[in-house]
Amino acid sequence: MSGTTTAGGTTAGYTPVAEAPAGSGGRRARREAEQQTRDGGGRLAALLAFLLPSAAALALILRGIGHRELWRDEHATWWAASLSLHDLSRLIRSSDVVLAPYYVLMHFWVSLAGDSPTAMRIPGAVAMASSAGLLALLGRRLFTTQTGLLAGFLFAVVPTVTRYGQEIRPYAFAVAAVLLSTLLLARALERPSFKVWVGYTFTVPMIGWSQLASLAVLGAHLTMVLKARRSGDRIVGWAYAAAGTLGLCFVAPMAIQGSRQSGQIDWGDPVLKDLVDFPKNLFGSWAVAGPVMALGALGMVFAGRWAPALAVWIVLPPLATYVTASQLHLFLPSYLLFTAPAWVLLAAVAVCRIAGPVAGAKAGTGAAARRGFGWVLAVAVVAGLAWQALPGIRETRENALGEPDFHGAAHLVEAGQRKGDGIVFSGKLSERRAMAYELRDDKGRPRDVLMYRTPQELGSFGATQCPQPAKCLADADRLWLVSTTREGQPLSGMPKATATATAVRRNFRVVKTRELEGLTLVLLERTARAATGGTTDEKEDVAHRKIYS
Repeated sequence: MSGTTTAGGTTAGYTPVAEAPAGSGGRRARREAEQQTRDGGGRLAALLAFLLPSAAALALILRGIGHRELWRDEHATWWAASLSLHDLSRLIRSSDVVLAPYYVLMHFWVSLAGDSPTAMRIPGAVAMASSAGLLALLGRRLFTTQTGLLAGFLFAVVPTVTRYGQEIRPYAFAVAAVLLSTLLLARALERPSFKVWVGYTFTVPMIGWSQLASLAVLGAHLTMVLKARRSGDRIVGWAYAAAGTLGLCFVAPMAIQGSRQSGQIDWGDPVLKDLVDFPKNLFGSWAVAGPVMALGALGMVFAGRWAPALAVWIVLPPLATYVTASQLHLFLPSYLLFTAPAWVLLAAVAVCRIAGPVAGAKAGTGAAARRGFGWVLAVAVVAGLAWQALPGIRETRENALGEPDFHGAAHLVEAGQRKGDGIVFSGKLSERRAMAYELRDDKGRPRDVLMYRTPQELGSFGATQCPQPAKCLADADRLWLVSTTREGQPLSGMPKATATATAVRRNFRVVKTRELEGLTLVLLERTARAATGGTTDEKEDVAHRKIYS
């Protein structure tokens, strides 16, 4: 049991290391005694260690959560989540199967809470806020309560925590799954039990289902297990092998099928500059990345037996994904966000070491004045990092850089539309899907006159364009053109550009043009009715198609 600190610097009720029996049982007893020394306060302390950083992170994430416009990846999540389960199953068979669990979760959430930006961002916000609390618990288990709390609060103020906590994508869930899994493994290594190992087994597929790249953390887990084996624990290797193998069995089919869909993310290969800028993109700014990584490197010196595992956690995933980027295309800061907690935890170790040992048998001990100074220093460090992070946090609440203002375009269309208007698109930024979201509640929205086959029919994120544009345009007297091409030719980015653009130019004239952020909205009006040569049935088929109906 835990006790009090005596004048000699030892802990009452703590069995000295020298008196522990030899063998693995003695080493286990010693580790348990060390953990009891660090765990003072019991379940209430653990609950507070989880809740306080979680509340701080949630407060930062929830502020302005619905103000930022959705960007193209979030539109993709909305589209998948809004499908019926039958249509969703067709979609994931052709693309994004690796995100199938997340899309299914969001499908039920949207059915319950609606599809406003705020509603759709709540699950990610809760997951990311919980990650701050889980990091605090992990720090408390591996080191001291002070270290855990400091790590949790530091993590809460990192700009990318707010950024991806407000993202309608699975990155926050990946961070939470990695931290929960690592916490359960640490618990299993300290105080093994069947229930804890079963819990750890279930977290392995949770990591893979949220983001396949996050499975790289298993390298750190393996390092923790090997360290335990070298300390004499022979059972842990078999337990880890069984848990890891069984857990990966649930992920393997999805990963194999996903490897055939790599075209979804093969749009670019990183260069050396991307590797150099990785810390800035991981933390949101150099003003945050610099001090956190500098302290983290120092913390590695004081992390004791956990230093190798934490080093693997922060180094292996980015290097492995960078080296394999041309094949796997996984070197993206959002995919590697799960490495940030390890940096933050090591930074907390460095700060708290000033107040006394944070690892080993004497972790958490020291003179009362020194420990008090440690808490004051911890508060000052959180305040200082929060000050450094403020510009980055404000930036995360703004619209994504370079994203078109589809929300503004939708307002203009709704204000000026007439019955029978059509809408057409030009560009390569998923304009059709974005406008479908922004106009989703407008029953009288313009018809997507050039959509020939819907995404539902194709089991895809995209539709097919009308092969005979003149016929498909026949029943529209006015067109709203939404273009993201920036070379001054709004029609140049249309699918089948030559035939479609020619049909538009021959039959319509420009009435009004509005320039918005990253987008041109053009209103066109028919100049003369052109003979389509189509049958009445063809015209009616075109006329009854709706935007993503």
